[in-house]
Amino acid sequence: MMIGISGKRGTLRRLANDRRGNFGLMTALILPVAMATVGIAMDMTKLMQVRSELQGAADSAALAAASALAGKGITDEEAMELARKFLAAQMANLNSSEGDQALENLNEELEDSTLATVERTPNGSTGNTFDVNVTADYTVSMNAFTRLLGYDSVKVAVSSSSQSSTESKNALSMFLVLDRSGSMAENTTTTYTGTCTNKKGKTYSCTKYYTKIEALKIAVADLTTQLDSADPDKKYVRTAAVSYNSAMQTETAFEWGTATALAYVNALTATGGTDSSDAMEKAYTKVTASSEVTAHTNKNGQTDPGKFILFMTDGDNNYASANTETKATCDKARTAGVEVYSVAFMAPSGGQELLAYCATDTSHYYDANDAEDLVAAFKEIGEKASLATTRLTQ
Repeated sequence: MMIGISGKRGTLRRLANDRRGNFGLMTALILPVAMATVGIAMDMTKLMQVRSELQGAADSAALAAASALAGKGITDEEAMELARKFLAAQMANLNSSEGDQALENLNEELEDSTLATVERTPNGSTGNTFDVNVTADYTVSMNAFTRLLGYDSVKVAVSSSSQSSTESKNALSMFLVLDRSGSMAENTTTTYTGTCTNKKGKTYSCTKYYTKIEALKIAVADLTTQLDSADPDKKYVRTAAVSYNSAMQTETAFEWGTATALAYVNALTATGGTDSSDAMEKAYTKVTASSEVTAHTNKNGQTDPGKFILFMTDGDNNYASANTETKATCDKARTAGVEVYSVAFMAPSGGQELLAYCATDTSHYYDANDAEDLVAAFKEIGEKASLATTRLTQ
């Protein structure tokens, strides 16, 4: 009996000390956890990507709806529908590699889950400010590994807000300060097909060069077109102009629209030296006058119209004091919140330095090296000045 009991104990001891089956047991316990961990890592990457795409789509949808409300005059209901469809279309573009049925399902889910709201408040006498809010969610399916932990899907939710206005910065007063010195009669490098006359008096087609003064007139015409397009009823835009050579010429008074300023520019001739100081001081004084605010308040209800000066030269001032005085005026304009756009038109380094100094910032300074550059600069300035503000608020 004693021998039998001892043998049984030895068998049990050997069984307890045997480690050959432990690896399989540990693998059975750890493998599902390891697989689930890998699955979670993969799905976390996927969730972050989907959320980023969905947030970008929501931002774009809110901006599109806000812009359409201000620019196209659509109804609130149309804007909300636009936001829903825009967001779904954006997500479909990002997932274009999916099959047709998958894309159709994606569109349906996003259009159903996207909520867009519009709040409009009065802005001025006739305009509105639009606040658009877009929220959306999308269900992301988890992979088989993550499902081991009981998570079949995760819902990703985002929101975005955008604001636009039909009148923000559309009310403006702009004063043109333009160089008409003798160098403005020089040719640019830009050509056009014109008419020439031979010695016998016969005309023929020939290549001609735009002079600087001709290019300026074309550029101002393009600028005024931008302003007129933004304000066809002449209720929000007031313009004036002054030219200078060695002295300042008589300026035009501020008037609604652009006709008077354009006619003034079209009558300019190029002659004389260069001194911008008095012309810039005149523009600053007129654009910051309380009478300009009163004019806008009485006409369009806005009490803080945009104030702009467009300063152009093709050369250096002939007097050192003119640079000093012009810079002092530009400092005052900056402090008073006047936006100064400056255009150095085929100008030497001195003129470039002065205009770069006077510009409100680098985005307000243009270095035009030919007639095409000048026209493009004036057109862009007109677009910037008249563009209704649309911005992402969250």
